[in-house]
Amino acid sequence: MRLPQALQSTVKLVASSTAVAACLASTAAFASITVLDDAQRQVTVDKPVQRIVSLAPHITELLFEAGAANNIIAVTDYSDYPEAAKKLPSIGNIFALDLERLLALKPDLVIVWGTGNAKILANKLRSNHITVFESEPHNFEMVATSIERLATLAGTDNAGKANAQKFRQRLDSLRKTYQLPGSATPVSVFYQMIRRPLMTINDTHMVSDSIRLCGGKNVFGQLKDLSSTITNEAVLAANPDVIFSSGENIDSMTDWKQYPVLTAVKKNNFYAVKGDWLNRAGPRILDGTEALCKHLAAARNK
Repeated sequence: MRLPQALQSTVKLVASSTAVAACLASTAAFASITVLDDAQRQVTVDKPVQRIVSLAPHITELLFEAGAANNIIAVTDYSDYPEAAKKLPSIGNIFALDLERLLALKPDLVIVWGTGNAKILANKLRSNHITVFESEPHNFEMVATSIERLATLAGTDNAGKANAQKFRQRLDSLRKTYQLPGSATPVSVFYQMIRRPLMTINDTHMVSDSIRLCGGKNVFGQLKDLSSTITNEAVLAANPDVIFSSGENIDSMTDWKQYPVLTAVKKNNFYAVKGDWLNRAGPRILDGTEALCKHLAAARNK
């Protein structure tokens, strides 16, 4: 039976619309995903990545916060937070990495700590046609956007955006609580990163972000390099109000008491903040910042 002309036109229109919709859906399904990593390189994948290798503890923490825990197939040594990370297989560390084993895992994405020897490793991975994301957050906002960007690559945007927002909200709360008004004098601070050899950091390091937020000033902020070896005499000349280090206690700082001219010694302003909180550029940097803020507030009141 032949359909009326008007009905034939309607059927053709519906069929055409269905074909267009199917074509658009197909295109969307295979649309590539592109983000910028911390080295400002474009990272492009054809679809959300399912097999991720994390090559630094802070990266593992960022991936969990991004909602991508189920996508991690391997990590490096010391990826011990959150608790579930301890169950993930390790392929060594950045200084003794089992590259053959890594390649055998056939990852969709390898995330490297974008500093030092990792640059060489990143290039080796790219030469083996492995997609690489270089992670090296230098400030609080880069931590938040790292969560979002990694979530985008893993197809877990909702979780990533929600947790990045929580991070920003907590950061705003810390700023409102601890930042000094413009007219106030900051507490001068020396961060003893390592005692022997004596090392510290400059103002481009994220720990200096924490110091500033807490109403402090890094006495070695103007050093040229991100981290530098310094002398005891340099610390004496800077005469900080506070000396703090990463760790569980102040044992590594007690030998400064042989210099009673130091203001930090006179006021007994020695503090320690957990190393994983301060030295990993991940979500727990705010735990370290809050602990440091409480210490500097106590020092300010002495």
